[in-house]
Amino acid sequence: MDHDHNFKNLIVDYPRESIAFFAAVEAHAVDAGARILPLREEQLKERLGERFRELDVPLLVEWPDGRRAALVFVFEEETDPKRFSLHRLAHYCLDLAELYATDRVVPVVIFLRAGQFAAALRLGSETAAYLEFRYIACALFRLPARAHLHSRNLVARLNLPNMAYTPQEKLEVYAQAMRGLLELEPHPEKRLKYAGFVDIYAGLDDHERALYRQRYPQEAAAMTGFAEHFIQQGIQQGIQQGIQQGLALGVEAERRLLLHMVKQRFGAATAERSAPLLQRIADLHTLEALGEVVFDSADEADWLAAVTQAGA
Repeated sequence: MDHDHNFKNLIVDYPRESIAFFAAVEAHAVDAGARILPLREEQLKERLGERFRELDVPLLVEWPDGRRAALVFVFEEETDPKRFSLHRLAHYCLDLAELYATDRVVPVVIFLRAGQFAAALRLGSETAAYLEFRYIACALFRLPARAHLHSRNLVARLNLPNMAYTPQEKLEVYAQAMRGLLELEPHPEKRLKYAGFVDIYAGLDDHERALYRQRYPQEAAAMTGFAEHFIQQGIQQGIQQGIQQGLALGVEAERRLLLHMVKQRFGAATAERSAPLLQRIADLHTLEALGEVVFDSADEADWLAAVTQAGA
């Protein structure tokens, strides 16, 4: 699992919310008048060694009215704390400060899994410290999920499955993450994208998914609803760009919706087996008809037989 890529997408898609959640001690100054821009990677590659920047996401926060000097936030996701290098992060931040001629750099490290990590770096002697380097550490595995169940910060809600909770709280945590996605993200494309993020880190098994559908039918139905909305949006966009492109968008979106429905009904293993079978079907009406077959099928074998026949 490429956790670095997942978190890079999250931070770039929701930079303001990421600063507010992962770097709360600095977030009070990032008001509505601030502008947040991801720094262009190609600029960084010209000056910074790849090994010092491969996990980092730098954001430039600036105030167009000039009332504050710009800040550079450096976000790094670290899955295993044992692999975290404080020297590498310090090296990267110094290079970044030199490149942008600023000493206003805020390093932030997001620790995903449990473990120990160094909090500060000190170079010097008994006489004096000649270099001291600290960073903001956001240890997700230590944060109590219950304290963030109703947060209005979407990044916090999406990360509920990465926080600390009891096994008995797992379904509630998953439901509140999905509810936050429905309440706080209006765009269907991003809803689908980050429903996948929540699924990855919640890791529900088939039994837990069945319990979730029983206990939270409204959220489960809403997931299907916004997936259908995404399909319609894709079709409308395709009409504007060309009939053929629109049909392709609709077909692909319908496949994604069907796989989501199959996963909810029969589990992840059946969805995985269904994916190559659905790829053989390019007709949108046939795919739409299979949506009813998912719910009418008596069991996994019945569904797989139906989808195989439809693609023959």
